Amino acid sequence: MRLVLAIMATLMMCGLAHAQGAKVSSPVELARQADQLKPGQWVWAPDIAPKGPILVYVDLSAQIATVYRNGVRIGVSTVSTGKPGHETPTGVFTILQKDANHHSSKYNNAPMPFQQRLTWDGVALHAGGLPGYPESHGCVHLPYAFAKSLFVTTDLGATVIVAGNASHPVSTGGGQVIAPSADTTGATGDYWTPEKSPWGPVTIILSRSDQQAVVLRNGIEIGRSHVTLPTDDDQATHVLTLSSDASGKTQWIYAGVAGHTDEAGRIVDEAARNRVQIPPDFYAKVSAILQPGATLLVTGAPLNTGSTGKKLTVLTGDSAAGS
Repeated sequence: MRLVLAIMATLMMCGLAHAQGAKVSSPVELARQADQLKPGQWVWAPDIAPKGPILVYVDLSAQIATVYRNGVRIGVSTVSTGKPGHETPTGVFTILQKDANHHSSKYNNAPMPFQQRLTWDGVALHAGGLPGYPESHGCVHLPYAFAKSLFVTTDLGATVIVAGNASHPVSTGGGQVIAPSADTTGATGDYWTPEKSPWGPVTIILSRSDQQAVVLRNGIEIGRSHVTLPTDDDQATHVLTLSSDASGKTQWIYAGVAGHTDEAGRIVDEAARNRVQIPPDFYAKVSAILQPGATLLVTGAPLNTGSTGKKLTVLTGDSAAGS
């Protein structure tokens, strides 16, 4: 059995080595090639945004992973996610561990090159098979060369958002972020405890279902507050990043995630900001810790246990190490 697995792994890696990829240097060329990717293919353009925090957005519906740096798209790759019975969990994750030469402790020592762990029970980004459909045991498989480039680009604590539904291909509404998790705090009261995680990338989640905001820093929840969000129109998932212009002025811009590629680079205007009401004291506290590269996720999925609908997974980085 071990010999068979070793042979299969060798064949898989040979296939990965021949997967087609492209390195480009302009947003226009990246966009053109990203729209034409076939299974196993990828496009990488790190020089478009050479500095800043990284956000990885995995769309299960489209089987595509998109990498943003400082709010700018720098890479797109096809992926293969969890097959039926082993579905990849959706939600907001943080990179907990990195191991370039990882071998699985659950699946007969199978190689998982350039592994970036998202959960302590075995879900990770890593190089793996790419047949053109979901076939993993829950991990996100990437082309070998793309996984290597991503590995050297990310840091521990980087935000990874997984959304969509692998059983419903071709996402048109941005997907829904779902799935309960024992790691979610389930807290409903307002609070602010930045000392729980004094440094690291910041992610803010706004839930229309719960009318709540949750703030994560370095993957650990540090605050919650009630908010007022419009619920009568757009119910899709949106991802925004905080960017800065040449003068240093910060502004929220939309990431062009699958289903909303037309939003890419659009600045949030005053009318949109005025539709979200946040308590002034909480707004001031959050604003004080924001830096360019912070992430904002707007979702219709609930955050709280007992809410109607499937709950958003928010996995934090303070769990005990496992497998």
